[in-house]
Amino acid sequence: MMNDATLRKIDLNLLLAFSVLMQERNVSRAAERLLLGQPGLSAALRRLRETLDDELFVRVGRGLQPTPRALSIAPAIEDALSGIERAIRPPAAFDPGSWQGEFRIGLCDNLESSFFGPLAARLRQMAPGARLVSMAFDRRDAARLLDEGAYEFSISVHDEPASWHIRAPLFEQTSLCIYDPRHLKCAAPLSLKHFANAPHVTVSIEGTISTNVDAALARLGYRRQVVATAPRFSALPMTLQAMPAIATVPESIAHCMAQLHNLAISPPPFELPADPVTMLYRRVDQADGRSLWLRRLFVDVVRDALEASGCRVGVSTDACCYDPPVLAEAV
Repeated sequence: MMNDATLRKIDLNLLLAFSVLMQERNVSRAAERLLLGQPGLSAALRRLRETLDDELFVRVGRGLQPTPRALSIAPAIEDALSGIERAIRPPAAFDPGSWQGEFRIGLCDNLESSFFGPLAARLRQMAPGARLVSMAFDRRDAARLLDEGAYEFSISVHDEPASWHIRAPLFEQTSLCIYDPRHLKCAAPLSLKHFANAPHVTVSIEGTISTNVDAALARLGYRRQVVATAPRFSALPMTLQAMPAIATVPESIAHCMAQLHNLAISPPPFELPADPVTMLYRRVDQADGRSLWLRRLFVDVVRDALEASGCRVGVSTDACCYDPPVLAEAV
């Protein structure tokens, strides 16, 4: 273990001056390398002599001759300074092509359906040695799982973050209605009357029946009949193919379901607020090369996937930004 009391007595700049003097054995040349005037270097040498209680260098002619003490400590000081220089050297840029390891992310199931496949395909191209793992989670546990190291980041409609987390916006998630036109004989766009009178299927991990859809309907003087509630969005397509019903789901997954299962899409016949989909990650990972690369890749994948599915939403790049001044202020 380091002796803090001993190290407090020494200035790192003095050790650098000692190292350069050992190499140059000349005050003028050493001062030039250290960008110091000769009086400044002489003052540093005087402090070093007092600290180590040894003359260290003796002037012989126009040069300097190190004392036995100086010669004995020179290798250790050189090694220490070299180690410090290596430690503070800027890290090498992350190379996804040669990296071997696992990327773990948290995706709620509607976003997983939209983005997991495209992200896995992109990773296979750019980081063939990497493995992608998607973790299921309840957004109420998102922050805890992040702190426990369950994943690199989570994508959801997150609550207000802790000061040691960063919640970066991705896009505004609007809602669409989906149904099987073979069972429900309604032409798009749905009328308010058709919407209110049709059976409805909802999604809720907690089993909650009432949603913002019901609140919006109530303001218009209507109620709907919820006939089934599933914990995951994956249950919706087969349910809608089995019975006449409507599901109101996020736009990104609505397009996927419609294309894969021949379902019809319609905007809701009333205004619903958009949900802010965000990326939650740890502040300590903000400047990490590997994490930053993955966040940037995910933003690109989201943008491309939404454009390919026909979603008219803008994707923010805030999730992959790294601003050193902000980071410095937060420490």
